[in-house]
Amino acid sequence: MLVQVPQEVERKVIAILKVLRESNEPLGARVISQRLKGHGIELSERAVRYHLKLMDERGFTQSVGRNGRLIMQPGLEELESALVSDKVGFVASKIELLAYQTDFDLHKHQGKVPVNISFFPEGQFREAIEVMKEVFRAGICVSELVAVAQPGEKIAEKIVPHGKVALATVCSIIINGTLLKAGVPLDSKFGGILQLKNHRPLRFVELIRYSGSSLDPSEIFITSKMTSVTRAAREGEGRILANFREIPALSQTPAEKTIATLKEAGLGGLIMMGEVSKPVCEVPVEVNKIGMILVGGLNPVAAAVESGIDVENHAMSTVVEYRDLIKFWDL
Repeated sequence: MLVQVPQEVERKVIAILKVLRESNEPLGARVISQRLKGHGIELSERAVRYHLKLMDERGFTQSVGRNGRLIMQPGLEELESALVSDKVGFVASKIELLAYQTDFDLHKHQGKVPVNISFFPEGQFREAIEVMKEVFRAGICVSELVAVAQPGEKIAEKIVPHGKVALATVCSIIINGTLLKAGVPLDSKFGGILQLKNHRPLRFVELIRYSGSSLDPSEIFITSKMTSVTRAAREGEGRILANFREIPALSQTPAEKTIATLKEAGLGGLIMMGEVSKPVCEVPVEVNKIGMILVGGLNPVAAAVESGIDVENHAMSTVVEYRDLIKFWDL
């Protein structure tokens, strides 16, 4: 007989699973209780133990003695599929969180910047670099700065799996974060596919609204093989990953100055900025707002996928220190 688990209990279970997934080692009830506060959940150590016992019975977790609990495969699967209604708007919230965590100093050129993390098969990484060269050379990226980690090494607190090489690419949220610090409010509207013609943006052919999605649009478009980034890099015509933002018309000047200063640090991603209240690449813009198109940070990786390389992507993954990034050409 199936027992219906109350939704409030299920939310606590999901929160505990998230904490366990974020850790590379077993965690005890006390540590879990402390880390849950970061998710806005107050659970006593005793209450955590109670939930862990139930989760062990469901196969979600496994006790490893005094060291605590590990999340198991059924737990990972539950985390991916549970409470889908709570995930709607997840991408928009993630953008806001990463923008807040971005503390890059425009003048000192130090601080944290947001990145995507992609895992490549170790034996195909050199091939992927050759493919991505054209995209970086054409400037269809947020930055030429990247980070690389080999199997067993850490990249932004994530351990690279055996047989994989991790590549961190700068995410377009760097503009969100720097504008936020400069006092410019920015509304992240859509992730999409932008058609280029003669090396210039023509129109958006696909759009996914961040506030209505539980999945990152870039990951969806790459997995669905809807891009032609390599062709765009070679011929100036093709379909690339891009994002659509809006800023208040009054903030245009400080926004332009901030983005120009950001570019001096080798960071950017702005494709174009529109006019007040006028559509940009066929996307309507609200009254007294200005539309902005930003290039997708995963475009080089999309090109690798187009060439047949199997890549696991984690868009808008985390933040890393600017000093830990190197130029792609140094690879």
